[in-house]
Amino acid sequence: MERARSSNVTDLLLAWSAGDESALERLFPLVYPELRRAARNQLRRDRAGATLQPTALVHEAYVRLVRINRMQWQGRVHFLAMCGRIMRQILIDAARARRFAKRGGGALRVAIDEALLPSAPPDADIIELDEALQRLEQVDARKCRVVELRFFAGLSVDETAAVLGVSSDTVNRDWKFAKTWLYRQLRHD
Repeated sequence: MERARSSNVTDLLLAWSAGDESALERLFPLVYPELRRAARNQLRRDRAGATLQPTALVHEAYVRLVRINRMQWQGRVHFLAMCGRIMRQILIDAARARRFAKRGGGALRVAIDEALLPSAPPDADIIELDEALQRLEQVDARKCRVVELRFFAGLSVDETAAVLGVSSDTVNRDWKFAKTWLYRQLRHD
């Protein structure tokens, strides 16, 4: 059943890549449950109290996907990985917008007693994680990609290995290294 659905998804992705706009409309219902699960997991990790709901995050990702022209999709896992990356960017954009609005959004700045402000900006976690991931990408791009695929796209170790063309053991090592590296980076920030 899973293999047939994956094959159907791949066929629709190839049709969409070839210019069949209706393929996306047939594709979305097939992958929607997986995208919603990935969105729910990402939002659960966002402790900043984001106002986005999983459905809204998936729908915003869909809107951004529609704008992609002539992407050469490699299959279901590649598509889900791209969706995870798009959802990550949506969350980062939303956190930056909230931070900007909280800082006055360009309005006239009025001094406030610093003691009245919370100790950390509410959107710091996702933005700091993104900055740390950018630094990790400079150190080792594959390890950064493993984090994107596992953490943001919600892919399994085997699916991540297939996307990257490496072994599952390599993904496990990269995942362990990246988590430790990110933990140290975020703790120092």
